[in-house]
Amino acid sequence: MRLLLVFFMVHTIFIPCFSFDVSGKDLPLTLEYYKSTCPTVFDVIKKEMECIVKEDPRNAAIVIRLHFHDCFVQGCDGSVLLDETESLQGEKKASPNINSLKGYKIVDRIKNIIESECPGVVSCADLLTISARDATILVGGPYWDVPVGRKDSKTASYELATSNLPTPEEGLISIISKFYAQGLSVEDMVALSGAHTIGMAQCRNFRSRIYGDFRVTSALNPISETYLASLRKICPASSGEGDSNVTAMDNVTPNLFDNSIYHTLLRGEGLLNSDQEMYTSLFGIQTRRIVSKYAEDPVAFFEQFSKSMVKMGNILNSESLVDGEVRRNCRFVNT
Repeated sequence: MRLLLVFFMVHTIFIPCFSFDVSGKDLPLTLEYYKSTCPTVFDVIKKEMECIVKEDPRNAAIVIRLHFHDCFVQGCDGSVLLDETESLQGEKKASPNINSLKGYKIVDRIKNIIESECPGVVSCADLLTISARDATILVGGPYWDVPVGRKDSKTASYELATSNLPTPEEGLISIISKFYAQGLSVEDMVALSGAHTIGMAQCRNFRSRIYGDFRVTSALNPISETYLASLRKICPASSGEGDSNVTAMDNVTPNLFDNSIYHTLLRGEGLLNSDQEMYTSLFGIQTRRIVSKYAEDPVAFFEQFSKSMVKMGNILNSESLVDGEVRRNCRFVNT
């Protein structure tokens, strides 16, 4: 895989941008899949994502998370976008999704524009994969080439959405096993978790952390104590109270895609248990080393994040490749 390193200006600082030459030799995906059928698709998505992220920088994290949750269930096949119907149980109400996933209207908005230009050509799965890449770039993250040619599934899996997706309070070994099940390594896991540098979390997902071992991992640092006090104001101890209140997972540069989240973990201030475990868990010998590397070397983080996003985006649904479709509306199977 050939790596091209270029630099571009974001927020008055230089951010490295990585471009990967993805041949697609072993996958039914190519960089030029839409060259003759919808040559403007990448430009259309880029332009619309620029508007969407400008409207609210948090939309970048929302789209990336949506892509992640799609790929971990049946592969990257757009199944997470399907609404529930009488004949189909969707994934949106599964416990890892119901309180954390948004962005469906963003997908609808982009899909409507693409359908007006290239009806019935671009799959929702490809749309979401491209959008996640563009979202990353727009908040200062790296570029990578996105191979396309995915088909949309005609099915969803509530069961797999419930079991396959890592949860905020999950232990390190369990999370590693879930990434391995998708063909993703420990290095992929730590790099992809770096997307939390632009993410928001709800009180329900970090309550146990800030009323649990936060003081232990942050070593009673006075500055950390101030941060903890502010988190407890956002998130009361009582379950059910303020559950949907949100705060940034990276409290230093919440709208900039950088390696700040790893510095947060070094300080023991990770908002989610699942993130902090990568540095402080007794089982985290390998993950601790990787976290330290990315904290010291933002270029190494960007390089691996790009590779890992391509790798995750190449998790395919073999059934949809054979019997899939291009949905006209991402929420429903074609009739």
